[in-house]
Amino acid sequence: MTVQFSRASLTFFLLAATAAFPAFASRVHRAPTSGHTQGPHKAARKSHKLHGQQAIDAARVTQIQQALIRERYLSSEANGNWDATTQAAMRKFQGDQGWQTKLTPDSRALKKLGLGPDYSGAINAKNSSFADPPPVSTIPAEQSSGFAAAAGVNR
Repeated sequence: MTVQFSRASLTFFLLAATAAFPAFASRVHRAPTSGHTQGPHKAARKSHKLHGQQAIDAARVTQIQQALIRERYLSSEANGNWDATTQAAMRKFQGDQGWQTKLTPDSRALKKLGLGPDYSGAINAKNSSFADPPPVSTIPAEQSSGFAAAAGVNR
């Protein structure tokens, strides 16, 4: 009886799988046969908005050019235009450092040129310009007790 039951179960399973298989098949996109073109909803979906920085700001280009002049990679004057001469100088500088030369400018190159981010004002920077916190005696008692209660410290 178990052999018949398992055969019946196997047969049922195979029939169910065969019937369900077309439901899992992917759709095939066919071109419209009526001669209609795509509606406006399709065209709107194809256009996309450009994200991120599309061009280098002229002031930043001037900074880069001045740094490249200082490092003797650029002989022309800093004019704020990201022109072919500036791009070639940046590619040469990056190549001499062993970095990529196809995309410019590389963040490592900007840092090496002294144009990286300025963290001198960060709270954990050496010689930061943040003032020391006020002495505890100048904090109102109700505020101080609130801090102590929040921290779970008994005063």
